[in-house]
Amino acid sequence: MAIIKKIIIALKKTRDAFKRAINEIFGRSDLDDDFFEELEEILVINDVGIQTSVEIIDELKKEIRIKKITKPSEVKQLLKEILIRILKENIDEKDKTVDEKNQTNSSIEIKYPCIITIVGVNGVGKTTTIGKLAHYFKNLNKDVSLVAGDTFRAAASEQLSEWANRNKVKIIKHAEGADAAAVVFDGISSAKAKKTDVLIVDTAGRLHTKTNLMQELEKINRIITRECIDANKYCFIVLDATTGQNALSQIKIFNEYIKIDGVILTKLDGTAKGGVIFAIVRQHKIPVAFIGVGEKIDDLEPFDSETFVNNLF
Repeated sequence: MAIIKKIIIALKKTRDAFKRAINEIFGRSDLDDDFFEELEEILVINDVGIQTSVEIIDELKKEIRIKKITKPSEVKQLLKEILIRILKENIDEKDKTVDEKNQTNSSIEIKYPCIITIVGVNGVGKTTTIGKLAHYFKNLNKDVSLVAGDTFRAAASEQLSEWANRNKVKIIKHAEGADAAAVVFDGISSAKAKKTDVLIVDTAGRLHTKTNLMQELEKINRIITRECIDANKYCFIVLDATTGQNALSQIKIFNEYIKIDGVILTKLDGTAKGGVIFAIVRQHKIPVAFIGVGEKIDDLEPFDSETFVNNLF
């Protein structure tokens, strides 16, 4: 299935909720205070967040004055431009790339060889996301290996092994309860020896209350920084789109222990809360790298700002 068609389908719940309200308000004849108040309310209801929604309305009013716009119908295109600009504001044009397989603009360029650390709380779909990432990079003809760095959760390495077998990629793992940093060290050593293109590191699901796991994450990061001098390093946080604004607090917690380079938003097809993407990018100044658009192994796509916004309206 073509990537744009997948995104259209995945955004159905978000789009349906957003589009009905948007079309009604832009059918009005006056740009009065009620218009802007109701537009702000629509953004908030659709999980754009209060702070980000207020900022969007302020930017919209400013540009309306500058461009001397008087009709609500003309504001619709302006709103789209602002939303796209928000999603692109933390992406340097030189850092954008074209997905080699699908020929779509990705928000983050992955440079090789690389090591990608995947973090997130339990239940967001980290293991499944890693399996889909492995498939994605395999489709780009990259040599991929997985590191079972979640030695805390029972059967975590077995689940990751299933994805490794499914993708026909190597996995480095130790026994349950082993030192996660030691597993990561072995994974890095193997990747160096075999000149692996992409090394994806799983980590234990964490909450801010589990201090020991957060400290373990810091230790893993130190080893990656020390041992992967010549590799490109990325840390992606996996967030469940159905949690809406709660995703923001998860980013804040993890950013206190490790620098987050991008977001992978899962379960976008199962929620009307896709508007949280704007709050994530604006408030945390990090881009969305990939979005989950279904349950199949190939239902993980590089995030494209214009495609996302254009399919909301």
